[in-house]
Amino acid sequence: MLRRTFSRPPKPELKTNREIAMMREAGKLVAHAHRICREMAVPGARTIDIDQAVEKFYIENKATPLFKGYPGRVPFPAVTCMSINEQVVHGIPSTRVLKEGDILKIDTACKLNGWCADRAATLPIGNLIGEKARLVKVAEQTLAIAIELLPKRVWWSQIASEMQRYVETSGFRVVTQYVGHGIGRIMHENPQVPNYVDKDYRKIDFKLEPGLTLAIEPMVNMGRADVDTLNDHWTVVTRDRMPSCHVEHTVALTAEGVQILTAEE
Repeated sequence: MLRRTFSRPPKPELKTNREIAMMREAGKLVAHAHRICREMAVPGARTIDIDQAVEKFYIENKATPLFKGYPGRVPFPAVTCMSINEQVVHGIPSTRVLKEGDILKIDTACKLNGWCADRAATLPIGNLIGEKARLVKVAEQTLAIAIELLPKRVWWSQIASEMQRYVETSGFRVVTQYVGHGIGRIMHENPQVPNYVDKDYRKIDFKLEPGLTLAIEPMVNMGRADVDTLNDHWTVVTRDRMPSCHVEHTVALTAEGVQILTAEE
């Protein structure tokens, strides 16, 4: 996920079918890493233990985790982002114990044979009821809307407006300070991929054409859209401390349609 800027980026780098196939191999590993997380993410589990299991999996499969050491005011210290409840993104795994009713956002990415894939999911810990459960469903459906519309629209802004409309008519808000991104040989490529449209959208809008590879990642807040960053320089939280959801897939737009590169086999 990128912090949004307002300068027009260079044209996105389009990928060949062969390059997309190589990204899919990285995507399979990321999907398996998420399977490991789902199996471990139960009440009583510690997020640091889940992170270490994912790191071990990447090492065993000769993949490079893309988050650990990522530059910032301090390098990111883990191979996954583990964000709980009001934490939106970039949460740091720790000895914190998961509790029944928590919402856990897991984001992880790797590079395999020179190509990257990135995925995030929101996991309910135990049983979720009421608005928390509905929040998760709305976030997942927002991503599904984007994937469905990708081969049916001409400009990304047409999809972003549909995503935003769905979230807001559901009674929630889209985070606007962070956006998705292009992805390929590096994790963060052009273009920026916002989940909403505002007065500045023309500065970063882009045409949808075969060869695009995008990490689409809506962030949906139960309360206000505003977010802050904690003193660890990474963890982004909702300003009103209401729960948030984050979901993501790496996808490719081809002449035949959309491929979800981080889908499970």
